[in-house]
Amino acid sequence: MTAETMQYAYYPGCSLHSTAREYDLSVKAVARAAGVELLEIPDWNCCGASSAHVTDPFLGFALPARTLAQGEEMGLDIMAPCAACYGRLMAAKEEAHRHPDFVRRFEAASGRRFSAKRPVLNVLEFLTAEKVAPAIGAAVKRPLSGLKVASYYGCLLVRPPKVTHFDDAERPVIMDRVLETIGATPVDFPFKTECCGASLGISRVDLVIELAARIVEAAKGAGAEAIAVACPLCQTNLDGRQAAAATKRRETFGLPVYYVTQLVGLALGLRPAALGLGRQTVDTMGLLRQKKLA
Repeated sequence: MTAETMQYAYYPGCSLHSTAREYDLSVKAVARAAGVELLEIPDWNCCGASSAHVTDPFLGFALPARTLAQGEEMGLDIMAPCAACYGRLMAAKEEAHRHPDFVRRFEAASGRRFSAKRPVLNVLEFLTAEKVAPAIGAAVKRPLSGLKVASYYGCLLVRPPKVTHFDDAERPVIMDRVLETIGATPVDFPFKTECCGASLGISRVDLVIELAARIVEAAKGAGAEAIAVACPLCQTNLDGRQAAAATKRRETFGLPVYYVTQLVGLALGLRPAALGLGRQTVDTMGLLRQKKLA
């Protein structure tokens, strides 16, 4: 990225082009409002999450390495909003240093050079980047005053810490700082990095319902009116399984689960439709109207 152009190589990954379309919409809308150009990596491929690396170690490396190599060819830092994609890209960089033979095999098979030196940012690192954060702060038109939000980081952004090197693996605060920038009130709660079950939402629905119940229950018990996430899997599990989780607990939760970029976009004065609001399972607009924020 250069200070003059504020460009990033953008890797949406599979989820943002399908089940997490609202995440893609809100990321792009916020970037435009902040004067940042996201250039989608051409001919990108799946990162291999969640099974490639346990099926074939080299394949698990080669899939994200190809995307990283394409980003390097663009000469730009890479931004990956999906936490699973971010984790796999960072793991590929780590593997490149630990297993040079993987790099040689990859370059021979793909015909691409791969240095593993180009920075990779998740969406929270992007929002708080040196040049981006001031632009977002200056663009706030409608602070989300009075909105109490629990920052839910999940596990893929912070673990394993020796690979992601992101914030504090046990007590991360970056999302909380983003929420403060846009006028919302971060609500601390003890389950901010607990796993939601991730892709087990398909094979072990019962387990995911229990994990979602614990997380949503803890957030609501701490006084949160909403949950902010930065991961499509987290959003799917906490939002899509929330009704079943409430039934399991014999409670009524009704806690909207927003992508953090949707909340940032609202504070920047962007229209809810442009941010994909209304696409979630739990109603996202009622709370905003109640707070006179939409």
